[in-house]
Amino acid sequence: MAKYPETFDRVPPPPRRGWWRYLGRHLAGLSVMLMSGLLVAIVLWPYVVITVPSGQVGVLWKRFNGFDLYCWCFVGRGTILEPRELREEGLHLVWPWDKLFIYDLRLQSTAQTYNAISEDGVSVHAEINIRYQLLHNSIGVLHKFIGPGYLTSVVGPEIGSQAREVISQYTAQQVYTSREEIQAKIRENAQKSLGANLNKLVQPEAMEQPDPKHYNDFLQDSIQILDTLVLSIVLPPEIVSAINRQTEQFYEIQEYKFRVQREAEESKRKKIEADGIAAFQQTVSQGISDSYLRWSGIEATLAIAQSPNTKIVIVGNGKDGLPVILGNVDSPLSAAAKPEPGPGAATPPSATPSGPAEKAPPGTSSVAPSGASQGNSPPSPEKTSTAPAPAPSTGTSDLHDLESILSRISGALRPTGSDTGSGSAAKPNQ
Repeated sequence: MAKYPETFDRVPPPPRRGWWRYLGRHLAGLSVMLMSGLLVAIVLWPYVVITVPSGQVGVLWKRFNGFDLYCWCFVGRGTILEPRELREEGLHLVWPWDKLFIYDLRLQSTAQTYNAISEDGVSVHAEINIRYQLLHNSIGVLHKFIGPGYLTSVVGPEIGSQAREVISQYTAQQVYTSREEIQAKIRENAQKSLGANLNKLVQPEAMEQPDPKHYNDFLQDSIQILDTLVLSIVLPPEIVSAINRQTEQFYEIQEYKFRVQREAEESKRKKIEADGIAAFQQTVSQGISDSYLRWSGIEATLAIAQSPNTKIVIVGNGKDGLPVILGNVDSPLSAAAKPEPGPGAATPPSATPSGPAEKAPPGTSSVAPSGASQGNSPPSPEKTSTAPAPAPSTGTSDLHDLESILSRISGALRPTGSDTGSGSAAKPNQ
């Protein structure tokens, strides 16, 4: 085989360094190793580099005994129970054969529905919302003896048991109306029961950590139940209808009681009003006289005459001369219509018309107009007009004043012409 020189000018090349010579000889093998390591890193990255989110904490489980880089100390295998060895928030590196379990320390909430029997044997469906939180230092012991399913294995059954026990102490109607009291009792009883029963789960002989008895009381308060809210209570429809009817009847009874009280107060009010009216009448009746009543009638007549609406004022011909509606309504019409003759007045001779005679009321004198015997035709105004009989003397000066006022009112209301339409007053019968 022919061998050619490395250079044409017979000058040998400079010697290479050792690591370049080694790299040149093993480049293919190193490339394969690098690619294999990169592949392994990509595959193992989720198991080696773990990030603990905000509000959470990690519990480390070691497969072998060895040195821990987190505390720079030697730790045993199994679950790390020491609170100082918990992985807090942030990025952490663990061996790929170890595991890191993450627990949430924030406030958590879940809703559960439980069936219960009330004191009177009614089936009740209660939906309860549970709000709880985990204790930081007890996470390791909680993970070792209970695990991540603590909600379904511990909290849920305990709340359900306490809810059934509390609801069984109330009747169906009390369950329907005592929600706040029920949820307070459920929370208090559940917290006490969890604190007493969780410590029984701790087994010191099963711990790989030193001083296992140190963790005996860690589970007592590992789960903090903040409150248990009763979201809804469902009773059978028949029971709900009966409770609603009973409540309706109760409020109707209260309504009737208030009605009785109202009527009693109303009777008191009416009695006081009647007493006031009686006192008023007794006080006023002592100062009311006939003259005052006549004056009130005159004022009413003036008000009627001066009103702008269309009207017909019929003035009576009694001694008061007031309108019919205000005048002698209590006296007979015949007596009020016929004035009595004064003492000294001549009594005209009685004349009976051709028609049947009318009997005059007792105590009145029958007076016929002059000229009535000449026929049934009405007499002419010139012949039949007679002077009005003077009113009997009352012996007081106020009556004469009232009569003068009444005559002025009658003159003001007397029509001026033959027109007697609306707004005019008829002439009094004299």
